[in-house]
Formats: sequence, C-alpha cells, structure tokens
Amino acid sequence: MTPGNLRRARRDVGARARSGVAAASLLIWIGVCSPATAVWAADLPDPSLTPGAVRPLTRAQICTIKWGVDARHVTAAMKRRVFASYGLSGNDDAACVPDSHGRRCEIDHLISRELGGDDVVANLWPQAYGTHPWNAVRKDRLENRLHKELCAKHLTLGRARQLISNDWRKAYVQYFGEP
Repeated sequence: MTPGNLRRARRDVGARARSGVAAASLLIWIGVCSPATAVWAADLPDPSLTPGAVRPLTRAQICTIKWGVDARHVTAAMKRRVFASYGLSGNDDAACVPDSHGRRCEIDHLISRELGGDDVVANLWPQAYGTHPWNAVRKDRLENRLHKELCAKHLTLGRARQLISNDWRKAYVQYFGEP
C-alpha cells in the first residue's frame, strides 16, 4: 500500500467512524490494509518484492534494439509467481481493475526493458490498467519518453533508471504534468 493510499484509507476509516460504522470498518481496514497483509496491484511495486534488475547494456545498445520486436522472456510461470508474491490470484483478481478495453493487469517491469530492465521476477510487478489516475498506460507512456530522452542524450542511463524505479509518478508529472 502506497503512503497516499494509506492516508486515503485512514481518512475513509475516520469518515466511517463519524457515520457510525467505525468498529467494523476499522477491523476490516486493519485486516486488509495493514502492511503485513497489504494486497499490492497499485501505483508502485512493493520494494521488498520488486527491487528492480537490469541487464548489462550500454546506452548505445539500448538505443539500437527494436523494442517490441525483440523477444520478451517473461513466462507464464513467472507471471503466476509475481501474482502470487503480491497476494493476487491472477489477472482476474479484483485488484486488477479493468480499463475501458477490458485489460486488467500487466505484469510490468519496474525498470522498463527500454531502459535495460531485465526479464526476471525481481523486476516484475502487477500493475492495473484501470486505476486512476495512475495505471499501466501512464507508466508505459513515461517509459517511452525516458527511452527517447536517453537516446537523445538528455539523460544518463543511471538517471533514467533512477527516475523510473524510485517513484515513476513523480517523473511522469515532471515530463507530462499532473494527470
């Protein structure tokens, strides 16, 4: 659970307390949202599960690969493992909020392949398409922008990876403004 979501959940509990359903809501909130049992398919990955991983590629190598045409090496077994590690049953889990096209969750790379991110479980997390304002579509847009900035030599490889892995939402706002 991200700090922002935790604050919103606490506010919701406070509002429910004022409306007379405090005890039940608080018990549900503690059981569902406490860090020990938090279900993650949110804005940011759990850093203990997805610390990120990169391949030993240079800027020149990254900028010559035809991304989307090259082979992606994320197997169905890896995807199942990622869902399970985040406490999700799979793509049909309620945490995988669908977008208007019916897409639910992407097993996304924390450090995108376009920035040399590796196809390993330590670099993967479930990210919903239908959550607002932050979702897989917005992160994909940022990944493409950072790749362009890297190849135009406006960013170092290290800085691009830092922007995407620390809190991609801040980088999104930096490049595109508030969603």
